[in-house]
Amino acid sequence: MILPKKIKFYGLRDISTMQLLKQNLSDEQIFEIKVVANVLPFRTNNYVVEELIDWNNIPDDPIFQLSFMQAGMLSKTQYNEMAEVIKANASKEEIRVVAKKIRNGLNPHPAGQMTANVPVMDNFIVRGIQHKYKETALVFPSAGQTCHSFCTFCFRWAQFIGDNDLKFSTDESNRFQEYLKSHTEVSDVLFTGGDPMVMSLQKLETYLLPLLQPEFEHIKNIRIGTKSLSFWPYRYVTDNDADGILNLFEKIMNAGKHLAFMAHVNHGRELETEVLRKAVRRLKNVGVKIRTQAPVVRHINDSADVWANMWRKQVNLGMIPYYMFVERETGAKEYFNIPLSRTFEIYKEAFQQISGLQRTARGPVMSATPGKVVIEGVTKINGEKVFVLSMLQARNPNWVKQPFFAKYDETSTWLEQLTPAFGEKKFFYEDELDEILEQKSVEHSSVVSSQ
Repeated sequence: MILPKKIKFYGLRDISTMQLLKQNLSDEQIFEIKVVANVLPFRTNNYVVEELIDWNNIPDDPIFQLSFMQAGMLSKTQYNEMAEVIKANASKEEIRVVAKKIRNGLNPHPAGQMTANVPVMDNFIVRGIQHKYKETALVFPSAGQTCHSFCTFCFRWAQFIGDNDLKFSTDESNRFQEYLKSHTEVSDVLFTGGDPMVMSLQKLETYLLPLLQPEFEHIKNIRIGTKSLSFWPYRYVTDNDADGILNLFEKIMNAGKHLAFMAHVNHGRELETEVLRKAVRRLKNVGVKIRTQAPVVRHINDSADVWANMWRKQVNLGMIPYYMFVERETGAKEYFNIPLSRTFEIYKEAFQQISGLQRTARGPVMSATPGKVVIEGVTKINGEKVFVLSMLQARNPNWVKQPFFAKYDETSTWLEQLTPAFGEKKFFYEDELDEILEQKSVEHSSVVSSQ
């Protein structure tokens, strides 16, 4: 029998956090966490601490690395700058100034998120929406801009640091609904954050139920991007509104919509608890399709064996492996990212270990400025070793699945670091991409808005 558990958060300034750390870590390790957590967001909870982390394997435990800050997540210069003001007992304002300076150097919103992905309607910026691909729009509910626990590698870390200039969220005008209503090319809406599943049942209904109305008939698929399944599975089992949430999901599907959970699962350890398995069964029993995704990150899952094991467990539970991502070029990227050459090897070696049913994850995928760029393979053409690339999604749909080639190297970690192969000066999409980005920039700069 699974007993109800009340969530307890651990944050940087909580007394309980210090008590927890002193029981398990040295003074030096605690100070390192404090330094980095004044720059990047830190939050975890009692489920992660009590049921997922192996405290006998610190600091190497993957869930510890996923949840708690490490000194290497900042450069030596950045780390020392923050450490000095903390040691000097600086004021909160002085610490905030230093943190803001460091954060601005961490590329808080990569791949054109602040302008190129944000739509304009009736001479107003539509807050809380990103619309990069024709068929799919992202919605950032204002009540869902936090998580049950923050992942240390998270590319949306800028959502959680209290800077409204860097934060995506809907306003109270429901303008995002008007936008979706008028854009009938949108068939898929992805609710993201933060984590939409931190919202109460009442808040979830406010965002989801309107999409069942006739004016949203063109929206066929509703996706929920969430880490809750592996970081707080009690949400679907014993939380007070767990049954109500399942009833809401069933209502959505009975209305003819496809509901997909885009579950963020970074390591097989997250799939081993009884309450996780129960949560998955309950979601599946009402018809929810659970698709899984994660980036390859150093210190957590940079091993073909880890991925093969994770995919086996997911399929065994009835989950569908969906994406293996490349760690984005933001935040603590230097600590977590891996050369593309090695990332592809991890993907290939993991595939070699598993059955066809488990080979549903596309990857390795970069969510880059032009689109979702996948490394299809490594080969030699006319004596030149190259990466074979294509796009699974693109700003221009005509770019999708058009092969292109980059010189092979063993150091590049992102698309913009790659060089076109065969003496070409640019990749095929670059000129058109420049035009698209320029048009978006002009559109945003000309908006007359009271926002």
